[in-house]
Amino acid sequence: MKVAGLGFKKNVTLASLREALVAAGGPDGLAAVATVGDKADAEALQQLARECGVPIKAVPADALAGIDTPTQSQRITEAFGTGSVAEAAALAAAGPRARLIVTRVVSQDRTATAAIAEGDGP
Repeated sequence: MKVAGLGFKKNVTLASLREALVAAGGPDGLAAVATVGDKADAEALQQLARECGVPIKAVPADALAGIDTPTQSQRITEAFGTGSVAEAAALAAAGPRARLIVTRVVSQDRTATAAIAEGDGP
């Protein structure tokens, strides 16, 4: 099961989320997209999930805390307790034995990030 984890700013556009996802390898074979719970209802994310034909997995913020990620952002670590929302959300949603197959990539406008994990599911 492949899951794309997405991190993004409040002003993100569908185009920026799509760009980050494509840079991470695209939607082919994805079972879901995942992000931190309080952003799961963002309109641009809803549009991307519909476009890709996959559900959104909302990962509670406290479930992201402590997930070790290859990418480390000081701002994200202070806010979420993990180095990358995209990487941590992908890992959390793909299951306990998940592994990252694509580390975080960033959209050109720096409003969206994407990473892809593969695992056995929850």
